[in-house]
Amino acid sequence: MDPLPLTADRQLAEAKQLHALVLASLDDDQAQEVVSIPLAGKSNIADFMVIASGRSTRQVASMAQKLAERIKESGGTARIEGLTNADWVLIDAGDVIVHLFRPEVRTFYNLERMWAFGDAPETPNA
Repeated sequence: MDPLPLTADRQLAEAKQLHALVLASLDDDQAQEVVSIPLAGKSNIADFMVIASGRSTRQVASMAQKLAERIKESGGTARIEGLTNADWVLIDAGDVIVHLFRPEVRTFYNLERMWAFGDAPETPNA
């Protein structure tokens, strides 16, 4: 690890790097309807929230496991919740929170609307 102190600018730069890794991983795994919500300055829980869908529980579980592995390989940590049922999997990577859903579950909870602060588009109720 780098011995330099973790300034706010450096922390945000590291969060952006982690965010890019998350988006690339989800793109590689063919996640659907990926939405990124910036939380920096709006919430203390994370700097970014990423919400995406998979076509099935199998794809959601696979995306979650691969993403957690990639985060750990890059030197980060990732805690996973909900992997057993894989309807809604939460990955807490510190500065980036990732929610992976099956489409029906995502529509029901509509997290984008709850967390968007007016920044994210509405999700279609299809």
